Amino acid sequence: MSKTSIKITSEKLDLQECYNFVTDDSCGGIAVFVGTVRNNTQGKEVQQLDFSTYKPMAIKEMEKIADAALDKFPIVKIAIHHAEGMLQIGDVPVIITTSSKHRKAAFEACQFAIDTLKETVPIWKKEHFSDGEVWVNAHP
Repeated sequence: MSKTSIKITSEKLDLQECYNFVTDDSCGGIAVFVGTVRNNTQGKEVQQLDFSTYKPMAIKEMEKIADAALDKFPIVKIAIHHAEGMLQIGDVPVIITTSSKHRKAAFEACQFAIDTLKETVPIWKKEHFSDGEVWVNAHP
């Protein structure tokens, strides 16, 4: 039985798929983080976002995050799914779900996963505005 579901896709992310993956009869808590494309950043109107990845490394880094979350917190399962390509306002670029016996571990693992993903995974975001575009999160 796999404890992790890792995915990078140009297809629309599926919250139900992530939720179903972490559902387990031994768990009393499921935490969910859904990142959405918002219509402005730093006072500028965003028209769309373009996510680029170095997929082989990004998958490996996401697997490391999932394994670290399983080691660090008493969770049972974790799903980390990220979109790539052009996304519009309201689209979902990232979904993370975790399950645990009690809610606190699920919440903490979910927050750890999204925070670490943003710091370490080679996924780059280009924000498109009416007057130009800019790369953000241009790391690692």
